[in-house]
Amino acid sequence: MKDVRDFYVKITPINALRVIEESIVTGSISGKVLDVYKRSVGSQEVVVCVIEKFYYRTSNRASLTITLDNLEGDTKVHAVASGGGQGAFLRFDWGAGGNFVDSVRRALENHIVEQ
Repeated sequence: MKDVRDFYVKITPINALRVIEESIVTGSISGKVLDVYKRSVGSQEVVVCVIEKFYYRTSNRASLTITLDNLEGDTKVHAVASGGGQGAFLRFDWGAGGNFVDSVRRALENHIVEQ
């Protein structure tokens, strides 16, 4: 299973980012926002956020890149996890990547628009 999730929410990209940061980073010992890039033209916004977190069960850092945009009306959330695997050639991460990317959907579950 790829560690990528796409879904829509009914709040603005900036507000979605606040909810994600509150859920994933605040209260996390190892979670931290590495970068946030924001662009807006009129009422349309695009936000890209990179979060990093240490997973003790894999003894590795995982990265989560989240792109939020309201170019189509509702805010589209595109989340991709990477770097949660062990070893140089095998991408076996014991579920850390999937868990990390699913944390975005869990954080925004009260705002999801069913498509």
